[in-house]
Amino acid sequence: MTRRELLALVPAIGAAGCGYTLAGRGSFLPDYIRTIGIPAFGNTTPYATVEQVFTEKVRIEFQNRGQYVVVPTVEGADGVVRGTISGISAAPVGYTDAQLARRYRFTIIVGVSFTDVKQQRALWENPAVNFSDEYELASPTSLGLDANAFLGQERAAVDRMSTDFARTVVSAIMEAF
Repeated sequence: MTRRELLALVPAIGAAGCGYTLAGRGSFLPDYIRTIGIPAFGNTTPYATVEQVFTEKVRIEFQNRGQYVVVPTVEGADGVVRGTISGISAAPVGYTDAQLARRYRFTIIVGVSFTDVKQQRALWENPAVNFSDEYELASPTSLGLDANAFLGQERAAVDRMSTDFARTVVSAIMEAF
C-alpha cells in the first residue's frame, strides 16, 4: 500500500468510530413499551374531522415502524400518544401571472405528548408542534381561501401534510428530540 492510499484511509477509519448513527433507526423508548395507545386527537378549531385524519396517520406511522402494537384506546397500552389540534391556517404564497392564488402555505398547530404508562410520566411532549408546508392548488382561485375551504377542496394536500406531520412527530418521540 502506498503512502497516498494509506493517507486516504485515515479519514475513513476515523469516521467509523465517530458515533454517528442514522436518524430514524433507533428508539429511546424503554424495551417494555410494546403496545401504544393512540386515542382520537382533540380538536379545538372550528374545522371538523381534521383530527381524525391526523390521528390515523400517527397510528399508521407507529405501525409502520414494525415494533409496536397500536391500539385506538389507552386500555392495555404501555405508552400513550395524545394530541390536540389547536390551530389551522392557510395563506397564499404563490400566484399565477393573472394574480390568482396558486400555492398556499398550510399551517397546523398540535399539542402532542407521549406518556409511559408504567412510570406514569411524560417521556416526550411538545405543547405546540407547529407544522407548515406549501401546497399547489388543483386550480387557481381569485377568492381568499380559508383553512376550511382548503381542507374541503385539497384532500391530497391534507393527506400529504398529515403523513409528513406523523413522520415528524413519531420520529421525535422515538428519538427524544
